[in-house]
Amino acid sequence: MSGGGGRGRANGSWPTGGAGTVGGVSETAPSPRRGRLLRIAAGFAVLVALAGYLVVRHISGDGGPPRCTARATDSSDGDVPTYEMSPEQAANAATISAVGTTRGMPERAVTIALATALQESALRNIDHGDRDSVGLFQQRPSKGWGTVEQILDPVYSAGKFYAGLAEVPGYSRLPLTEAAQRVQRSGFPQAYAKHEPDATLLSAALTGRAAATLTCTGGSDGEPGDPAKVRAALTRAFGPEVLPKADAADAASTSAEGGEAPGRADGQAGGERAEQTDVKSPAEVAVPVGGSDEARGWELAHWAVAHSADLRITEVSVGDRVWSVERSDQGWRKTDGASGPEKSGGNDVRMRIAQ
Repeated sequence: MSGGGGRGRANGSWPTGGAGTVGGVSETAPSPRRGRLLRIAAGFAVLVALAGYLVVRHISGDGGPPRCTARATDSSDGDVPTYEMSPEQAANAATISAVGTTRGMPERAVTIALATALQESALRNIDHGDRDSVGLFQQRPSKGWGTVEQILDPVYSAGKFYAGLAEVPGYSRLPLTEAAQRVQRSGFPQAYAKHEPDATLLSAALTGRAAATLTCTGGSDGEPGDPAKVRAALTRAFGPEVLPKADAADAASTSAEGGEAPGRADGQAGGERAEQTDVKSPAEVAVPVGGSDEARGWELAHWAVAHSADLRITEVSVGDRVWSVERSDQGWRKTDGASGPEKSGGNDVRMRIAQ
């Protein structure tokens, strides 16, 4: 017995392909043309549903996963250069910059460090690489850069890179790729050069020289944050002096791993530890900045925005500008006095934490 060119029933199996009977009910296979039309119709329905979903997300302000963008302040040809990255990449870039400036390194050094990390890891703190290389700069434990755990700490690895760069005579006058290669000893010494434009853009924003040039867009995940963790992250990146003395002591006691001071390559912890208090921290972190130090204010403000996703920072204000998660598509906007943190004057930075 055979049906429609299929094999006859054997060992209790029923015919397959074409017409046949199953359980006494006659079945007729759809024609190829009809099946093709059904598939086309189903595909079209999926596309219509997807388009409707995207329209709803756009109207509701939910434009997809968070993204961060650094842009140039101006351009002679009218085409403003930008660099787009994920929140993880932005946070790592901000940490690299903060460690450099806290060490007293110039902006050129930050540019070299960022270009190196762009080439080595695309600003991702990866736990793998060529041979035993790990981290932002793909440093190798077997070559004396530190333990795997240390190298996977962005503050530590950035500090080790700057320590090596500082030992290169005249590094700020060298071509970027040569300065980076003197530290990295890479097998591809010319690879760093192609990242110089993006690294220059990022360093201008993250050192605060270019105001209001780094923003992040996208919604919050709704999880509450912890002001104490924000303070701990600030002091690890910028040192305990970044906060008032009481806040710095609280931040030191909150640091879960008891990490090291910003950019220290010797593994020593920075600042004295304090006993954890039972006083509940407010849902805001204020960082005082000198009234004339506009760049410092923007450095801290851009750092906060870059870390907004991982530290649950929902609003940042500096001077007369404010950025917030709820209106992140508008970037840095003028404060209207009706919402946001109370303006503290000068270049002080205020960070509001999700609760």
